[in-house]
Amino acid sequence: MTIQRMDNVLIVVDDLDAVVAFFVELGMELEGKPYPIEGRWVERVIGIDGVRQDIAMLRSPDGHGRIELARFHAPKAISSQPEDAPANTLGMRRIMFAVDDIDDVVARLRTHGAELVGELAQYEDVFRLCYVRGPEGIVVGLAEQLS
Repeated sequence: MTIQRMDNVLIVVDDLDAVVAFFVELGMELEGKPYPIEGRWVERVIGIDGVRQDIAMLRSPDGHGRIELARFHAPKAISSQPEDAPANTLGMRRIMFAVDDIDDVVARLRTHGAELVGELAQYEDVFRLCYVRGPEGIVVGLAEQLS
């Protein structure tokens, strides 16, 4: 076997509190309080000298998926271009979540500044799907399986 599991996905953010609140509203569970990370060991792992960052770890309710949020104090994070990249831009574009009630989730995420990227659409009688752009341009996909 080559891997045991996918442990987490890292998202670098500027406003850690706002992004944590967004994912908590979505249903993720914060594992403890955000904590500082620095020192030679992390510099060696990520290949950047002088690293000082705060980390928040969130897990999905089923306990299998995790998102690691990092706010860099030093060196400062850099922005990619374009800021609100479309779905066909190279690189990681979104994280997809299965939800029970997509209308409710979208409404709750809108209170955190989220907006639909396109529109809420239905695929046959199988799924209702949409992409939502949240704080700092983070895109999450939402999928509600239909009965």
